[in-house]
Amino acid sequence: MAEIRVPELAESITEGTIAKWLKQPGESVEQGEFIVELETDKVNVEVISEEAGVIQELLAAEGDTVEVGQVIAIVGAGSGAPAQSAPAPKAEEAPAVKEAPAETPAPAAAAATEESSSDRTIASPAARKLAREKGIDLASVSPVDPMGRVRAQDVQAHGTAPKAAAPAKAPAAAPAQDGRETREKMTRRRQTIAKRLLEVKQSTAMLTTFNEIDMTAVMELRKRKKDEFFEKNDVRLGFMSFFTKAVVAALKKYPYVNSEIDGDDLIMKHYYDIGIAVSTEGGLVVPIVRDADRKNFAEIEDTIGELAKKARDNKLTLGDMAGGSFTITNGGVFGSLLSTPILNGTQVGILGMHSIQKRPVAVGDNIEIRPMMYVALSYDHRVIDGKDSVGFLKMVKELIENPEDLLLGS
Repeated sequence: MAEIRVPELAESITEGTIAKWLKQPGESVEQGEFIVELETDKVNVEVISEEAGVIQELLAAEGDTVEVGQVIAIVGAGSGAPAQSAPAPKAEEAPAVKEAPAETPAPAAAAATEESSSDRTIASPAARKLAREKGIDLASVSPVDPMGRVRAQDVQAHGTAPKAAAPAKAPAAAPAQDGRETREKMTRRRQTIAKRLLEVKQSTAMLTTFNEIDMTAVMELRKRKKDEFFEKNDVRLGFMSFFTKAVVAALKKYPYVNSEIDGDDLIMKHYYDIGIAVSTEGGLVVPIVRDADRKNFAEIEDTIGELAKKARDNKLTLGDMAGGSFTITNGGVFGSLLSTPILNGTQVGILGMHSIQKRPVAVGDNIEIRPMMYVALSYDHRVIDGKDSVGFLKMVKELIENPEDLLLGS
C-alpha cells in the first residue's frame, strides 16, 4: 500500500482544491503517472503516484479543500478495487462465528450485509468517508442527485433528517426551484483573486493617472516591418513588445515605480521582471517576462506568446508567476476604452492599455483623425508622488509615439 499525499507546493501555499481526479478506484496507475489535478491559489498542479499499482481508495472528492501533506488516495498492489477485497477477512472468520451462540452472528451478518449494500451504492469518496466515520449504511441514505449518486451532504443530512425536514427550510429553496436564481461556489482561484484585490484596495493609497497615445507611428512601423519580422523570427510583431520596452525604459528613469514597501523599508528592484496579465476561464493570471531589459522585441513577443498559451492550457507553473516588479494589463483586447487597473500584489505600479479608437485630435493648427489609445497608470501614492507618476506615463507615451527610439535603444 502507498499513500498519495498533497505535495509541498510553494512557501505561501498551504492548501488546494481537488479540481479533477484523473484516476478512479480499480484503475491501474504507473509510477510517475498523474492521478489528480489540484487547483491552488495561483496555478493548477498535477500530482503523480510514487508507486505503480491500483487505485484502492480516493479520500477526497472533487471540490474538497485539502492541505499540504494530507493523504488523498491509496494505491495498492493487484488489480481489484477495495470494495471487492475488503470483506474477505470476514469470510475467513465465518466458521468460527457459527460456533458462537445465536445472538453473536447476527451483528456480523448485518455488518456484512451493510458493507455489501454500501459497496453497491454509487457515492462520492467524501460521502463514503463520512459514512464510515458516522457508521451509516450508504444504502439507507436518500440522495438528492436525480442520478442516485450519494454525496457528503446527503450523508450529513441523513444524520440530521428531522432538522432538515423542518418546514422553515422550504422557502429557502424556492429561488433555485423556479429557475430565477442559481448558486455557484467560486473557484479557489476566483476566491483568491477577490481576496487579494480587496486587500490591495484596503492596504494601499492607490491613485490613477491617465494619458493618451497617438498610435499612428507605431502602427505604421509595425505594418512596414511585420512580414520581415515574422520571416526572421518566426513570431508576430505585436504591440506588447513596444509597451514592454517602453515600460522598462521608464522604470529605469523612475526607479521608485520599480519598488515595493516592506514594513518601514523600500525595496528597490534592479531587475525588470514584467508581469503580463492574461485572461483565462478561471480568472486573470499574471505570468512574468523575466529580465525584459535583456530581451529584444522577438524574444519578448515569443515569451509572451508562450506564457499566454500555457495560461490558456492551464499549464502555468508557480515559477512562471512568482515575483514580478511591474505589471501591464491590456483591457483593450475586450473593447475597454478606459479603466483604472488595480495594483498587483505588493507592486506599486500597473499600466493599463485600452482600445485603439480613431478620434479627431489637434495636430499643430489642424484637426486630424488619428488612432488613439487611452493609457492609465495606477500607483501607490505612499511610494510614488504625482511628479514621478505623471513623468513615468508621459515617457511611455513619448516612446510609443516615437518607436524608432525604442528600436535604437534595444
